[in-house]
Amino acid sequence: MSETLRQRIGDLAYEVTQNAATERAFTGQYDDFFEKGIYVDVISGEPLFSSLDKYNSGCGWPAFTQPLDNRLVTSHEDNSFHMRRIEVKSRQAGSHLGHVFNDGPIDKGGLRYCINSAALRFIPYEKMEEEGYGEWQKLFDDR
Repeated sequence: MSETLRQRIGDLAYEVTQNAATERAFTGQYDDFFEKGIYVDVISGEPLFSSLDKYNSGCGWPAFTQPLDNRLVTSHEDNSFHMRRIEVKSRQAGSHLGHVFNDGPIDKGGLRYCINSAALRFIPYEKMEEEGYGEWQKLFDDR
């Protein structure tokens, strides 16, 4: 199972999602990427974040002010590397996504979800319907 998964998603995505690794800052494909659409778990395809909530935090990883729905992610205390952080995982697949910090934009709730690109797959707005995410298009249509 794990070798099949590694082959399907690649070494980096596997290490990030399964072993809580972190991709190097400013190297992820979605760090400086701002197209219209949603980001889903690379393993399960569960919808996680929207481009509407993405912003350039300068941290070197994709940053979001919130998930699409708080019920889609879980938070866990992470004391690795002698730091106190809150790890974020996808609820359905249990994939390690990254961490959430309280230094985000105040006017958007103050949170910064710092997420590894390798844990995500981007679904462009134009392809959301055909890929089974049509229900999320209304988020964009309402704005």
